[in-house]
Amino acid sequence: MSPPVFQAPIAGLPVGGRVVLDGPEGHHAATVRRVRAGERVLLTDGAGSAADCVVDQVGRDRATLTVLAVWLTPAPAPRLVVVQALPKGDRGETAVETLTEVGVDVIVPWSAARCVTQWKDERAAKALARWRSAARQAAKQSRRTRWPEVTEQAGTAAVCARLAAAALGVVLDQGSSRALAATVVPPAGEVVIVVGPEGGVDDAELAAFSAAGAQSYRLGESVLRTSTAGTVAASVLLAATARWGGRR
Repeated sequence: MSPPVFQAPIAGLPVGGRVVLDGPEGHHAATVRRVRAGERVLLTDGAGSAADCVVDQVGRDRATLTVLAVWLTPAPAPRLVVVQALPKGDRGETAVETLTEVGVDVIVPWSAARCVTQWKDERAAKALARWRSAARQAAKQSRRTRWPEVTEQAGTAAVCARLAAAALGVVLDQGSSRALAATVVPPAGEVVIVVGPEGGVDDAELAAFSAAGAQSYRLGESVLRTSTAGTVAASVLLAATARWGGRR
């Protein structure tokens, strides 16, 4: 069984040193996961630094660990960004979970013209907190030491700016004649995938994205839901990179 993952500061931890895991993560380790002396755990700061540790003692809502090894995972290249139109219900958290699991680096909630769901005022803050929590838990589950950034909600103008600066800009569009699987993925820079809502990206948005340098692509014959299309598209592109052992 893989060691459980907990978030903690890593900077300055010496090999052979001891660290106390307390607070919410200590509670989760001692009370929820019920770690025991002698078990291995992985600590990470979510920014690439990690430490392999063994549990020495477990107390009330805390655990004392000995550091066995410390390392830094380099930032991946290319950097994969998914602009995700707001889905209905809890499908947003589902999208975030699976995008995190496959290795997406940045998730941008996008208020597209045809989105039924709208994030406004207090609802926006709560929805964004749920997305970020989903990313954090999925990153732990998939043993990532670099956790994805979930940005603030973006409008179409902000998405265009990101596409203009990207090494590759992809807009998923079932009406396109270009196959995503045939795309040559650059080895560095940002690769940005735009996933529209269930009703699709509207003509004005497509025109704006095209003007920003993006191109439209189709995944295949079947039409995927917005909550799954981004994960599939990210997987297709990652398989063509050195990140997943594909072509360079």
